[in-house]
Amino acid sequence: MMGFRNFVDAVLGRSRLPKAKSDKLFAISTASITLESSLGLKPSGYAGICFKPLGATSYESARKEIEELLEFSSKETETDFRLEKDEFNFLWAIFKDPDFEDLVASIHLVSQTLEDRGFGEQILCAIYRFDREPEIRTAGQDEKAHAKGARGKSVYWIYNFKQGTYYPFIPLSGKQRDSPFEFRLRAEMEREMPVEKNVEKWYPLWGIPF
Repeated sequence: MMGFRNFVDAVLGRSRLPKAKSDKLFAISTASITLESSLGLKPSGYAGICFKPLGATSYESARKEIEELLEFSSKETETDFRLEKDEFNFLWAIFKDPDFEDLVASIHLVSQTLEDRGFGEQILCAIYRFDREPEIRTAGQDEKAHAKGARGKSVYWIYNFKQGTYYPFIPLSGKQRDSPFEFRLRAEMEREMPVEKNVEKWYPLWGIPF
């Protein structure tokens, strides 16, 4: 998960972070239509938000507030959720809902509430998982070639709150990534959503917990 550490260093490597930018989150809601119709990417029903509170006291306070917030919002959207803390002590709020618009609304609600309650500087990223439709094995195509074409089933769109932009991340086995398809996604989607132009900021997040 070294990519996540690099991402963290880039975001937290300063005394004070800029205010989290959550206003562009909703761009992915309409973009999901093109992602599915033109690129065969279906919303998986999972999304998450990751943030880092300041110290143990702040962590417990944030966790309690988030749990209360999620319990309230889930009654309206029927969105399931769980909270996890990873090896770097970062807290993940993970959402599950077959309605993609509800997922986007839940992510925005949590991020906005964190900002309003003073935790905005600790918000790192929001992540939406899409699944690639399985390719049909054609006549005469060997198993190895078919497996290569079907690789990278999970496609993540990561929203960097510091930049206010999205970027694609498609992990493969052996901590490799499907860069050609990531670049194709940028070319196809940059007119519909704020895609990060600097590919050096496309930080790989290995070990995403959903």
